Amino acid sequence: MKDSDFHGLTGEVVTPDDPVYEGARQEWNRAIQKYPRVIVYCYDNDDVSNAICWARENRVSIRIRSGGHNYEGYSVGNNILVIDISRMNGLKLDRSRNLLHVQGGVRNRQLYEFVSSKGYPFPGGTCPSVGVSGYTLGGGWGYTCRYFGLGCDNLVELEMVDYTGRVLTANKYHNADLFWACRGAGGGNFGVVVSMNFSLPPKVERVTFIEISYPHASSSSQVEFLNVWQNWLPDADERIGINARLFNSKEDGIGIFARGIFFGSPENAREILQPFTDISGAELTLQYISFLDAIEQIEATYPPSEKFKSTGRFTHRQYSIEEIEKLVGLIQERPKGSVYVSLIVYALGGAVQDVSKHATAFYYRNAQYILAIESLWINPQFAEANIKWVQQKFRYIRSITRGSYVNFPYNSLMNYEQAYFGQNKYRLEKIKRKYDPFNIFSFPQGIKSPG
Repeated sequence: MKDSDFHGLTGEVVTPDDPVYEGARQEWNRAIQKYPRVIVYCYDNDDVSNAICWARENRVSIRIRSGGHNYEGYSVGNNILVIDISRMNGLKLDRSRNLLHVQGGVRNRQLYEFVSSKGYPFPGGTCPSVGVSGYTLGGGWGYTCRYFGLGCDNLVELEMVDYTGRVLTANKYHNADLFWACRGAGGGNFGVVVSMNFSLPPKVERVTFIEISYPHASSSSQVEFLNVWQNWLPDADERIGINARLFNSKEDGIGIFARGIFFGSPENAREILQPFTDISGAELTLQYISFLDAIEQIEATYPPSEKFKSTGRFTHRQYSIEEIEKLVGLIQERPKGSVYVSLIVYALGGAVQDVSKHATAFYYRNAQYILAIESLWINPQFAEANIKWVQQKFRYIRSITRGSYVNFPYNSLMNYEQAYFGQNKYRLEKIKRKYDPFNIFSFPQGIKSPG
């Protein structure tokens, strides 16, 4: 391609001929290998607007990327234009209004370091390199969601570059329908979010960081843990947020590992967690530390990249022991080449349920938790076997759950709009037609406007 082919693009323009292209095209999930026609690293709103106008003029499809963590790689693609906003990463604190201004390319680690230096926690995600905008637009599960609400519940305003290249402001007073949609519908559907304003929770000096492990647990211990989990969670103190992995690791065998954050003392946390420590083999560690110290310990467990297949569904009811045994049975054998498979549970409830399922686009407010399954591998030759394994195991999980989490997308979903958005899909389709009538922002499993 000639340089003249990209006339009109501004920012840092990366094409397949550039030495940095190979690294620039990679997603965090290295199982995703796509080859864009051009990647534009934007530094301001004008760069974003110029990229959108260039793509329309040249009839090139657009993908939007902040952190590059989409499970199915929907922020990249073959022969498309990637609008990468990771260089737009400014942060400002308005103390008088208790508001945090976040540019669209800010990632979790940067945000946590900034707000924690001012004494605040934040209702953010767990992986350090996840983009805050993508996390928020999909709802935003985190360890603080039972106490502070989802990430999207703390969003008060955003700026978005639309399909014409104009900047729109959306809040509860202006473009309120777009603001509603951007709290749970996922990223990439309506335009490029270039900034967000969040309300900040109260300052906190210390939290209790929780880790519970059951090394070399048996499958029967995993069954017992999951049964305790489902009975404990509905009445658990909303100040506690936790998730747990029931895993089968090539290195460590069968086990259980849980971690979380409690906005209270270690003594109180120990009492709350007693049902879990009563399970044989439990090892409980409690640290009374700063919020940032807790977050940094969580972030330190994430590798720079992985090859994986994973997805998550919403659980609304308690399961019988027979159903739990079937769930645990799903991970007792790993697929060929897998180094790690797991069932993961992410606690909901508390403040998440205090908001109506129609108040934002995030529909599954009444779910008790998210139930996810994953497989990780290293050698790319085993990708197909691992993907098929997840597809096979997913059938049973789908049969006992209702709805899928859009931030844990799954490309084999039937009727994906219903799965991600429930009855909110009809309103989302109308909003899509209003703000993106020509479907400029499209991707696999994107919201479709009605005919």
